[in-house]
Amino acid sequence: MEQFKPFHLAFPINDIEETRKFYGDLLGCEIGRSTDKWIDFNFFGHQLSAHVKPEELAQAHANQVDGKYVPVRHFGAILPWAEWHELADKLKENAIDFIIEPYIRFQGEVGEQATMFFLDPAGNALEFKSFQDPSQIFAK
Repeated sequence: MEQFKPFHLAFPINDIEETRKFYGDLLGCEIGRSTDKWIDFNFFGHQLSAHVKPEELAQAHANQVDGKYVPVRHFGAILPWAEWHELADKLKENAIDFIIEPYIRFQGEVGEQATMFFLDPAGNALEFKSFQDPSQIFAK
């Protein structure tokens, strides 16, 4: 795989403190710089900037993928297989309300992957996925 190249994503939130707890405490993201209007996180090696801007939050639409309704607007991370399962267990223990429960998508097909979807406190949809075979990430 190519050399890791981190991305930056800015997204709207309602509240700094609930966002800090969700991304920092629950997901284990290191907290970077912050003010009363925004907060940065190390999101599995990528830079997320959460900005207090409730008027920018919108109900996402969904498309059907593998028989499930996937929120069109979402972001997340691709984790190593064991780390994905650890996160899924932690989220279940913390009673996260999943949009799509953790499961194996495209089982036995090209692109087979573990996936799960849930919302952050502001209603932003997150997807975490994993591939036992990383060469399948971009497989056709």
